Parts: sequence; structure tokens; C-alpha cells
Amino acid sequence: MTVHRRPQLPGVRRLARALAVTAAATTALGVTVAGSAHALPGAPAEPIAKNDVKAQIDQLYDEAEQASEKYNAAQEYQKRLQGETSTLQSQVAAGQESLNRLRQDLGALAGAQYRSGGMDPGVRLMLDSDPDAYLAGARALDQAAQRQNDALRQVLDRQRRLDQRRAEVGAKLAELEEVRRTLAQSKSEIHQRLVKAQRLLNGLGTVERARMVAEDAREAEQRATRGTDRLDLGDQPPSSDRAAAALAAAISKIGSPYVYGSTGPRTFDCSGLMYWSWRQAGVTLPRTSQAQASAGQRISLGEARPGDLVIFYKDMHHVGMYAGGGVVVHAPYPGAKVRYESVNAMPVAGVVRV
Repeated sequence: MTVHRRPQLPGVRRLARALAVTAAATTALGVTVAGSAHALPGAPAEPIAKNDVKAQIDQLYDEAEQASEKYNAAQEYQKRLQGETSTLQSQVAAGQESLNRLRQDLGALAGAQYRSGGMDPGVRLMLDSDPDAYLAGARALDQAAQRQNDALRQVLDRQRRLDQRRAEVGAKLAELEEVRRTLAQSKSEIHQRLVKAQRLLNGLGTVERARMVAEDAREAEQRATRGTDRLDLGDQPPSSDRAAAALAAAISKIGSPYVYGSTGPRTFDCSGLMYWSWRQAGVTLPRTSQAQASAGQRISLGEARPGDLVIFYKDMHHVGMYAGGGVVVHAPYPGAKVRYESVNAMPVAGVVRV
């Protein structure tokens, strides 16, 4: 069994993030934390218990990550719709060009029919020096006209369908823009909560904050190492060569900062790390954790092998990569860095083998 020296882990899931998550998250997302002398509306006048601060920070982090994954999904959806719109516009242009050519052909045909239509067809047949040739030409003319009419109907029908589809895509894009505005507003509200949480932390005092962070870090490391000073990833092989390459890529980014919406190569969010790592193995995953949950074969946690994706929480808003020995590598939350983590530190929603 391969035994790795346990690297020093920052606090895992429950509030070793206390100071870093609030300051770093607000900075990364464009929010400046005011000094403690400037009170926020609704700021509590009384000190808040340490456990309450922990619970509030955890909730703020979960809400922020949920919003981030939804925002990532909205961006991906917008890209897809923009691609569909571009394709439809090209199809409409080609259909219009074909329609214009048909109109020109039909115009020429109508002119020929007009020029020859001043005489009764029976009279023309009697007077024509070659009746058989006249009949053959007339039949060919009728057939050509029918083909043109059929083609015209087809192009018109296709253009109607394309116009309808383009209108549908336009409506979806408008809806998507509204969703993005809503998500941006939600993020802004979360940032304000992070600022408030920072004030609550400041109210605990320097000594108490340091003690709280140190306690959480010790507890997190004990969970990840099962109470030892070593990180044991076991000797189970990855499920494939590609999984091995993806895992190696993810491990190579341990220590990289978490940043909302980032897919590397220097910063990552949770699904962005999975996306980047599997790209290094030649596989393009979906962008979000929810979509990555459907990117391969669903297996049980007991069947997990290195390189498999581990999806966390009921709404699947977080994802990590199984590294072996009950440990995942993941980008945890704002203010933290890519690191190893116990798979039991968060509720597992599913495991996916790509």
C-alpha cells in the first residue's frame, strides 16, 4: 500500500475558512470589505456565538457555490443557444438565396409562357411545323413549372420553420439574460452576507478567531488522515489510463486558489478543476457539477477508483475527484486552495466513472 506523507491541510469543510473565505471571496468577486468602524445596515449590536458564526459561514459558502454553478450553467446554455442562432441564421440566408434563384427562374418561365400564351394551344398545335416537338416541349415546360412550384413551396416552408426557430431561440436568449441578471443579483446579496459574516468574525476578537481556526484545522486533518499524520491513498489503480492522467493533472494543481467561474490553469472552482484535469487526459467534460454527474457511468461509492468523479450534496453543486483511500482532490471554496479531502467530509450524492 502506497503511503504518502500527509501535506499540511488547511481547514477542510467547516470553518478553517473563517477569515480567508470571507475576505478572499469578496475580493475575488469584486466586493470590498469595509473596516469594522463602518456599520452595515442590520449589523448585530451584540457578540455572536462562535458556533453561530460557523453555521452562518457554512451557509454562505454553500449558497455562493450553488449560485456559481447555476451561473456557469447559464453561461454554457447561452453559448449553445448563440451557436444554434448562428447556424439558423446561416440556414435562413441560404434558404433566402435559394428562394431568390427560384423566383428568377419562375419569372423567366412566366415570361416565356406569356409570350407563347397569346394563341390557343390547339391552334398552335395545328400550325406548328413539328407537332411532336411542340407537345414534348409543352410537357417539359409543365414539368419544369411543377418542379419549380414544388421547390418554392419547400423553400417557403423551410424558411417559415427557420424563422419560427430563430424567434424561439431569441426568446430563450432573452430569458437567459434575465436569469443571468437574477443570478448576478443573488451573488451580490451573498457578497453582502459575506461582508456581514466578516464583521461577526471581527466581533469574536483576534484570540478567539485564531483558536477557532486552529481547532477546525486540527479536526479537519484528523478526519482526512484518520487521526494519523499520514495521508494514505491506498494502492487501488485508476479505472483507466485516461483516469490516471486526469488524476495526475488534478493533483498537480494542489495549492492553486479557488476562484468562482475559473477553469484554470492557475485558479479553479470545483467543476472547473474537474473540467481542466480531464481535458489534460483528452476528455471534454460538461462545465458544471450537475452536468458532470451525468458525464459517465454511475457507480456506488464502494466501487470508486482513482479518477472517478464524486458528486456532493443533494442538489449536486459540488464535485471532487476520487484519489483513493477514501480521499478526494477538489477545489473547496473561496479563500481555500485545491487540496485533498476526506470523501466523508460532505454528503455524497453519487460517483461517476468517465
